[in-house]
Amino acid sequence: MAGGPLDGIRVIDMTTVVVGPICGRTLGDQGADVIKIEAPGGDLLRTMAKGSRNPGMSGKFMNFNRNKRSVCLNIKEPAGLGALKKLITSADVFVTNVRPAALERAGLDFQSLSDLNPRLIYCGIVAFGKGGRYFNRPAYDPIVQSLSGVAGTFERAIGEPRFVPMVMTDHVTGLIAAQSIGFALYRREKTGVGEAIEVPMLENMASFVSSEHLAGLTFVPPAGESGDNRLLSPDYRPLPTSDGYITVGPNTNPQAFAFFDAIGRPELKSDSRFDSAASRTENAADYFEVRASGLLKKTTAEWLEIFDKLDVPAAAYNKIDDLLDDPHLNDIGFFEEIEHPTQGRILKTKTPTTFTGGMREDTLHAPLIGEQTREVLADVGFGKDEIDQLLNTGAAIEP
Repeated sequence: MAGGPLDGIRVIDMTTVVVGPICGRTLGDQGADVIKIEAPGGDLLRTMAKGSRNPGMSGKFMNFNRNKRSVCLNIKEPAGLGALKKLITSADVFVTNVRPAALERAGLDFQSLSDLNPRLIYCGIVAFGKGGRYFNRPAYDPIVQSLSGVAGTFERAIGEPRFVPMVMTDHVTGLIAAQSIGFALYRREKTGVGEAIEVPMLENMASFVSSEHLAGLTFVPPAGESGDNRLLSPDYRPLPTSDGYITVGPNTNPQAFAFFDAIGRPELKSDSRFDSAASRTENAADYFEVRASGLLKKTTAEWLEIFDKLDVPAAAYNKIDDLLDDPHLNDIGFFEEIEHPTQGRILKTKTPTTFTGGMREDTLHAPLIGEQTREVLADVGFGKDEIDQLLNTGAAIEP
């Protein structure tokens, strides 16, 4: 391990698919020693996502599981469960998205593990928080998008509910979990005692949507409708130019007035619908229609040059594949080609957040199932004969 604010922190990551692995990858990118615990057969994401050179190593799995070491344990076997608990006694953090009832049956609940390791930060990522009727139900990202109002924002905007075409609730909740673990580690530095964290997906996403769209319903009695009219406009999107698309965001008066001049509509600066930020918000549908119709006269490149001179926020529209050629991302070396020891040449993305105090210098490749089983068990004191016994009985597995 080298560098990063979490250098020296050991994380036992017993998570699968996206929400937990995003959390673990974030901690690993910041220098933590993240040990990914996999059941026989491995993380579902190894095989359920398209794009791979070899079975069990999908591109999506590799992107979410760098900077981790994989240990494969069959915790249905007493020896496998015992090995996991020994790993946890050596750790600073245990993070899981296994349902709480299953964890309790295995003796992997917070109280049981805290008895083994009082300094342990225990982070449980759950679909629904304790105290509600949905607690212990299974859920994936679309279930949470549906319940939390995310899909409902599309109905308000375009007339029918839709899902964001990313596992957005997993990403958001995974990052919140990583942030919460950082907070808990800071408190442990002051108290010397660990604690349990519950990170529920529904509640976090309901907060996300409500903060943005509760609007007039914030007040009791209501002072207006829910929803931000600007964000719910059907013209809140990349807008057509004469040869493609562009996105513009003139919000302040100087930006909006410069935009009106640029599209040849200077009279709109004194139009009562558009002469202030408040009036433009109130009349968002009209304002967005003006923006959409005004951009059809020139090419994307012409508009970008004009708006750059006027200091009006604007950007080109990138398709997914275009990210590889984006000039800014190329300037900062966002995509880096590296050699994976089993998968050949691959692209990795740069860790976006930087620290002047130092960043992780080594990058661990996304591992095969159980690639570091022997190595990690030896790290926590298992002898060679003990490891061989675990492997021979199927309590532990290596490639």
